[in-house]
Amino acid sequence: MRGERRESREGDRTIIREPDRTIIREGNRTIIRHDELDRFRYGARDVRTERRGDERVTVVVRPGGDRVVTVVDEDGYLLRRTRVLPDGREIVLIDNRHGPGFGPPGRRGPRGPGWGPGFGPGFFVDVPPPVVRIPRDRYIVDMESANPALLYDTLTAPPVMPIERAYTLDEIRYSAPLRDRMPRIDLDTVTFETGSWSLDPDQIQRLAGIADGLNRAISQNPREVFLIEGHTDAVGSDVDNLSLSDRRAESVALVLTQQFDVPAENLVTQGYGEQYLKVPSDGPVRANRRVTVRRITPLLTGQR
Repeated sequence: MRGERRESREGDRTIIREPDRTIIREGNRTIIRHDELDRFRYGARDVRTERRGDERVTVVVRPGGDRVVTVVDEDGYLLRRTRVLPDGREIVLIDNRHGPGFGPPGRRGPRGPGWGPGFGPGFFVDVPPPVVRIPRDRYIVDMESANPALLYDTLTAPPVMPIERAYTLDEIRYSAPLRDRMPRIDLDTVTFETGSWSLDPDQIQRLAGIADGLNRAISQNPREVFLIEGHTDAVGSDVDNLSLSDRRAESVALVLTQQFDVPAENLVTQGYGEQYLKVPSDGPVRANRRVTVRRITPLLTGQR
């Protein structure tokens, strides 16, 4: 993707744009963003987008009549995502309108008036690392050694410590100590070749166990939301690795939906590059080229 990148400066920020992603660097922090709506188009009967004031509303109609409704603000930041059933009942998956910086009722996104593509309120949360009192092998679960019962238990597990309030999706995406209040599953049966985000047929089949756990959890509670996190090893530039990791997370999410029928709207994806190495090393360690899965529903809803 290097040849297709375009870099610009906006105040103190460096903006690196790829055809389908934006990398934002400000100070010592760098994040990547992309539009997840393309994932929702798979198998859709109809997709339509319309403007309502300064908001953009996209409705994806499933073959069975369910509608996935996504509302974003004028800067493209997610405000709300719901699933509307054929009988009119609404299942709220994500509602960011409670976030910091939200202006007059119903009008502004989580960053308030005039907020552009940089950082600010609604991105990072200053919370201490969690105090983990459960066994480590129940807090960080390796899929290769986990049975179906443990996978399901982890995908429905409560936070390891109380949640003070409901957080926005961006706060969760970009605040590691906050995410770490939830147990995670490392998909160590699926790792990637250097520089690749593709999965071969054998690796795809190894996702069957986590897909079954996700589908069971969503069937039990249709409001469940899971974060698919992409990672790389430390070889290469931070920008390359951030883009690569984000694509790895998206690849796994696509497979979970297209091959195993996990609802796309119950998944969100995010790449973290080389920030969180499983094996501390500057070298080409395959175990670091991985994806993890984490339940984030309690963080979105403020559930204790």
